[in-house]
Amino acid sequence: MLSKPKKILFLTGTRADFGKIKSLIAILEEEQSFLVHVFVTGMHLLHEYGYTLIEIERCNYKNVHTFENHTHESTMDLTLAKTIEGLSQYVKECELDMIVIHGDRVEALAGAIVGSLNNILVAHIEGGEVSGTIDELIRHATSKMSHVHFVANEAAKNRLIQMGELATAVFTIGSPDFDSMLATNLPALNKVKEYYEIEFEKYAIVMFHPVTTEALFMEKYSTDFVNALLYDDHNYIVIFPNNDLGSKTIIAAYEKLKSNSRFRIFPSLRFEYFLTLLKNAQFIIGNSSAGIREAPHYGIPVINIGTRQHNRSSNTAILNVNYSKKSIISVLSTIDLYQALHSNEDYGSGNSAQLFLQTLKASSIWKLNHQKQFRDI
Repeated sequence: MLSKPKKILFLTGTRADFGKIKSLIAILEEEQSFLVHVFVTGMHLLHEYGYTLIEIERCNYKNVHTFENHTHESTMDLTLAKTIEGLSQYVKECELDMIVIHGDRVEALAGAIVGSLNNILVAHIEGGEVSGTIDELIRHATSKMSHVHFVANEAAKNRLIQMGELATAVFTIGSPDFDSMLATNLPALNKVKEYYEIEFEKYAIVMFHPVTTEALFMEKYSTDFVNALLYDDHNYIVIFPNNDLGSKTIIAAYEKLKSNSRFRIFPSLRFEYFLTLLKNAQFIIGNSSAGIREAPHYGIPVINIGTRQHNRSSNTAILNVNYSKKSIISVLSTIDLYQALHSNEDYGSGNSAQLFLQTLKASSIWKLNHQKQFRDI
């Protein structure tokens, strides 16, 4: 048992990473052994992307701090620098015991840098995975700046060990969003449709993000993608991309969809509501990680476009195509005949929060050496 309450800060910059850590925050909020802080930044504070701070405020967390890290240049290096500045000021006020970060965004890297340079334990959620593009570099760099790792499966654990991380600092808890995915209390489909005024009986989901290493081509990719969707005859629920470099060209391309009754466009969706829509969709198309992990688990066909998720999964539910309008139209013409199998990839059993809590309650994790060591294989 812990001798005194531990102060733990969760950093969130996007709707996606919040969905991943939401169950972890909730379970610690209920424990007297922990004092939870939530540092909210990034897309959450951008009205153009749905101002998802509202979703965090609905959770009624005790300590929420907001910080605007976006710059008019919208480049990742400046966002990283500004996040470091704001987070550094905040942690000096809080006397934290741990900073918890997720994934492969620059906000996560900022959290790892601030924590490690201020002698605060850094816990990285879902390190050791293959991201593709620049995100993979950020994920692995974040892992190397972190002290503790909470991974989705043994494959991710083995990659971290291959990178020289201590096996005793890597804990397999599954993917935390499966806590929500496997829950029995997801909102009913009719409730979600009513809430978002979706009148389609059948629909597919569109989530297409920019690829920063291909920013010069995103305007053409976006135009071809939108034209392929217009050529098709399915109904679509379209969700805005993340705010990486190139996102504005995608959003501009979506303007052509607004006057078409087959499309409903949203800057963002509430996480549990999104899961209900995904679970009942005909398919998902784009290049989102939701098509790599969540959709296959639900047995939903996936049309994965381009390079963003390269090498992340070999699941048979995923149909990979290039960026051309012709290839996208071709796969859309046969998607209704495709029967996807439920994924058997290991991302946990929906008890990530319990495993996370169990690990943090053990005194051993708080005795980990803040001076990181490299362990040879």
